Amino acid sequence: MKSKQITDTIIILGITIILLLIMFFSDTSSIKKQKTAISESEITKETKEIKTLFGLNPDSFLIKNGKVKKGQNLSEILTSFKLNYSDIDNLVKNTKSTFDVRKINAGNKYTAFCSPDSSNNLEYFVYEKSPINYIVYSFNDSVSVSQYTKEIESIRKYVSDTIKSSLWNAMSDAGANPLLANDLSEIYAWAIDFFGIQKGDLFKIIYDEKYVDSTSLNEFVIHAACFTHYNKDYWAFEFEQDSLRSFYDENGNSLRKAFLKAPLRFSRISSRFSNSRYHPVLKIRRPHHGVDYAAPTGTPVHSIGDGIVIKKGYQKRGGGRYVKVKHNSVYTTSYMHFSKFAKGIKVGTAVSQGQTIGYVGQSGLATGPHLDFRVYKNGTAIDPLKLESPPVEPVKQENKSRFEKDVEYWTNKFNDLKL
Repeated sequence: MKSKQITDTIIILGITIILLLIMFFSDTSSIKKQKTAISESEITKETKEIKTLFGLNPDSFLIKNGKVKKGQNLSEILTSFKLNYSDIDNLVKNTKSTFDVRKINAGNKYTAFCSPDSSNNLEYFVYEKSPINYIVYSFNDSVSVSQYTKEIESIRKYVSDTIKSSLWNAMSDAGANPLLANDLSEIYAWAIDFFGIQKGDLFKIIYDEKYVDSTSLNEFVIHAACFTHYNKDYWAFEFEQDSLRSFYDENGNSLRKAFLKAPLRFSRISSRFSNSRYHPVLKIRRPHHGVDYAAPTGTPVHSIGDGIVIKKGYQKRGGGRYVKVKHNSVYTTSYMHFSKFAKGIKVGTAVSQGQTIGYVGQSGLATGPHLDFRVYKNGTAIDPLKLESPPVEPVKQENKSRFEKDVEYWTNKFNDLKL
């Protein structure tokens, strides 16, 4: 009997110990889980991205934004934030090698980071030199200045539409940045006369648009495009050859010609090449061996090809301010009625294709702002609209395989997008 009681006691003790052990480990596990959860929470809190402004935490400051006013200088702006003139003078002297404060421009943005307490002391001052570059002045312990560049984001985009009135309007109607029309016209400048595009023409483009702080920089990288003009498809594929990026058609022929189709963008032809045109000022009929492009005063005029300036001057009873460019032994071009010449343009100056040589005006005999553009072949005036120009070098044979893969890739993209 006694032996049985001892046995029962041992069993009870054993069960009790087991229960205690279960309870202990259960509590320990719970503690560990709790600690782990806290740890994860802390990690999440520590690694949570804080949205900064110019690399600073805006929650720690009183932020004041503004724009540089016309005639305003940095000293005037900083004194409005209670900075004394001696501190400003030291700032100008000590930071001149990094940024010359005299070069701040009216209209540019600035941001002041002030202490959140009642003193509102200026701690940091940021001047936006451009949409990408900015200068940070620090007023802690000692004055310092640093230059930074914002992160640029490229976003892949696709657009297609039918032209109803103009390429610019079609871009806007399709939801694209209208300035993309400029880049597209440059690619096709040697293949399509954009003064002659018509209602019903089509375009489709795959491109990247660059952004900073969710704001477009109005900069684009076109990868592939197709422009349908008079029911003919003009393909353009981006391709790099000999370290140069250019555009080629589906067969590898360059879209770049020896001459541009027109010396300025997006205007209208107001008068064509003629052997008997009624002159609006002289009130007589006489030959007009050129093409008049009506455009606003100040519109940039480009040389249609590489060459040398052989004449620059003023014809009081004729073309007003004018420039002549000799391109080779065969072709010379003339540009008249400028409002002013481009900087650096003088006789003997070498100009490149697309370079601005002057600006539209109405100097000389002219009833309104326009460009009188003329082309001479072996000294004889020819119709600029009928000028034929040979293409530059096509895709080289050793690059053909790589080019064909690129064409296949972008063509499939167009098909997948149903553009």
